[in-house]
Amino acid sequence: MTATDQINKKAIFALFLIHFTGDFFYSFIQPLLPVLVDKFTLNMTQVGLISGVSTIMGLLIQPIFGYIADHFKTRGLLLIGSLVGMVCIPQVGIAPYFWVVLLLIGLGSIGSAIYHPIAAGMVSVYAGRRAGLSISFFGLGGTLGFTIGPIVSAAYITLMGLHRLPILTLPGLLVFVMLLFMIPASVGAGHARKDFIGSIRESIGDVWKPVALIWSLAVSRAFVVQAILTFMPVFAASEGHSLVSVGSLVSLFTAGGAISAIICGHLVDRIGFRPIYFCSFALASPSAFLFINGGGWLIYPFAFLAGFFLLATLFPALALAQQIAPKGRSLISGIIMGLGIGTAGILMPLVGRVADVFGIQAVLSVIALIPLAAIFLIRYLPEPKSEI
Repeated sequence: MTATDQINKKAIFALFLIHFTGDFFYSFIQPLLPVLVDKFTLNMTQVGLISGVSTIMGLLIQPIFGYIADHFKTRGLLLIGSLVGMVCIPQVGIAPYFWVVLLLIGLGSIGSAIYHPIAAGMVSVYAGRRAGLSISFFGLGGTLGFTIGPIVSAAYITLMGLHRLPILTLPGLLVFVMLLFMIPASVGAGHARKDFIGSIRESIGDVWKPVALIWSLAVSRAFVVQAILTFMPVFAASEGHSLVSVGSLVSLFTAGGAISAIICGHLVDRIGFRPIYFCSFALASPSAFLFINGGGWLIYPFAFLAGFFLLATLFPALALAQQIAPKGRSLISGIIMGLGIGTAGILMPLVGRVADVFGIQAVLSVIALIPLAAIFLIRYLPEPKSEI
């Protein structure tokens, strides 16, 4: 199957739904951190290790599954990926040991690594000429999952107890049955080269410089996001916020990203990528700094603003990369989203170690300045001709 000018709304919605469901369960990890700290008496290095495991298994290996998706029919693999996450992550609620927590989160994260690049690569096939809007709508599914998931899991644990968390798998299984009938056929574009390195050369060999630039900006943004999502829940809990309050902060952060995903996806199809990048990177640092250092009720709107600007370029980056490297849509999605965010994630244990020495708030305040430091790179971004 090849891309057409007309958007396939049914297919895009199905991919939106699988992204929402998968990230809904994956988002349980952050609100669980304060509870796991109390249950297993964890330090910040161990908290960073949880984040590191989730990002290594959930993100760094995404290019492998992107490669598979570009060569083979992967509808079944896509469905298996969503199922693994919704089964494994809730079982953390009954994990008896810290190593079991790491195992379950690692397995659930592998599920995330499977469905993200496969589904993202399929979006552009069914998007027609609205690639920016379609990939952002697909991204909205994930950010909505990350918005609703933390508050649902936090409220559920508060009311029902951590040990009953596995029950939440049941509604996920009902959605999975729906997905069996809704997910469209995967396309398996079929590179001329079947080996992994050859596929990379074929996909991005001629455009590796702009891909590397997009990836570098993705890493800088992702590092800030990963640090905030990993350590702000623990810091907020230490400042007296309840588990529901912590879940609300995570939800507001990702809600900001959900809204900016649609707005920016709409705008890049019209005004281009560079203006969106400049605006979001310029405003991301001050909004993140206010979130980290804000007090009282102001921390809630600051959480929203920080997520709005920090996550604004997440899915436009995918759309841009897929436009300049169309031969391997799933592979390039895995490189930009998975390898980019994963590279940031593996540094979280180190961030945790530094936070053990200097304090969470001080370390996060410095990290918040990274988008401003990276803003000079944006002028070199490629700007494909917009199609309206």
